[in-house]
Amino acid sequence: MKSTIKISFMSAALAILALPVVAQSDNAPAPVTGQSIQDRKENQQDRIANGVKSGQLTAGETGNLEKKESNLNQEERDMRKLDNGHLTGADKATLNQQQNRLSDQIYQDKHNSAVQNTNPKSEVGQRQERQQDRIANGIKSGQLTAGEAAHLERNQARINNEVRNDRAANGGKLTAQEKQQVNRQQNRQSRQIYRDKHNSRQQ
Repeated sequence: MKSTIKISFMSAALAILALPVVAQSDNAPAPVTGQSIQDRKENQQDRIANGVKSGQLTAGETGNLEKKESNLNQEERDMRKLDNGHLTGADKATLNQQQNRLSDQIYQDKHNSAVQNTNPKSEVGQRQERQQDRIANGIKSGQLTAGEAAHLERNQARINNEVRNDRAANGGKLTAQEKQQVNRQQNRQSRQIYRDKHNSRQQ
C-alpha cells in the first residue's frame, strides 16, 4: 500500500516538473515564468524557425514577429545598461510579460489560415522556398539575429507580393522579363542571407 502511495506522489511530482515544458509548446500557449530571459528568447526563436520551415508562418508574419523580438532584445539591452549589466526583478517581469504576448502572437500566426507553400512547382516558387529554409536555419542556429531575420523576411515578403501581383496581372503566369526581375531580386536576397549569417553578430 505504501509503495502505491509513493508511486502516486512521484508521478504527481514528475507531472508538475514537466509543466514549464508543456506551457511553451505550440499546442498550449500559456504564460511562462520558470525560464530565464535567454531561454525564453531561444525558445521563441526556435518556434519561429520551425514555423518558417513548416510553412505555418509566411514571410510577412515572420518579419513582424522578428521585428517584435528585435525590439524586445533592444529593450533588454537598454535595461541592462541602466543597471550595470543586470536586470532588476521588475525588468524581468516586464520582459516576461512581453515574451508572453509574443508567444501568443507566434501561436496565432502559426495556426491561422495564412501559410507559405512548402512544395512549390514553379522555379520561382522553389527559389522562394530555398531562401525561406536558409533563413529558418539561420534563425534556429543563432547565425541570424532577430533584427537581421526581420529585415530578410520583409525583403522576402516584398518579393513574394510582387510575384503574386505579376501573376494576377498575367492570368497566373510570369512573363520571361518578370522571371528575370524576380531572379535578380532573389540573387540579392541570397547574398544578403549569406552576409548576415556569416558576420560577427549572433542571436
